[in-house]
Amino acid sequence: MKDLELRVLSELMKNSRRSDRELAKALGTSQPTVSRTIKKLEEQGIIKEYTMIPDFSKLGYEIMGFTFVKMKEKLRREEEEEFQKFVSKFGKEHPHAELVALNGMGLNKDFVFVSFFKDYSAYTEVQRISREVPYSDINEFESFLVNLKDRNLAKVLSMSAIAKDILIPK
Repeated sequence: MKDLELRVLSELMKNSRRSDRELAKALGTSQPTVSRTIKKLEEQGIIKEYTMIPDFSKLGYEIMGFTFVKMKEKLRREEEEEFQKFVSKFGKEHPHAELVALNGMGLNKDFVFVSFFKDYSAYTEVQRISREVPYSDINEFESFLVNLKDRNLAKVLSMSAIAKDILIPK
């Protein structure tokens, strides 16, 4: 990516509410240049959405859960589609605030789900029902829970650290 594109992204990650004119002033370039750069980044799918990060505990969430799941085996294409349909249907039938669900590797697991829950009973209900996920190993669900009411959190969710990091030459 070009230097200007990285700088625009960095500024937007810090505060996406600023106008193109304000961004141009902060970056030392013209407003039309900023507008064209943003449009290009949106078209390329680099900018996926504009959002804000709330204080989840003030919205009534007490728990953030990281749930790690082991699949029984490597899924074939049709099994992956069935799995995706199940996850989508599950989310609609058992609404909870799921931030992200990703496949990956580590801790001898294949998937991680990051979710927010109003309380511990909501977490346990979703975990109970989650054991119906097709192709998952029912004995291979593990979670790490964060108490969002604890004011001694090491660092809250923010894009500012990433915004700074993308500007560091690699």
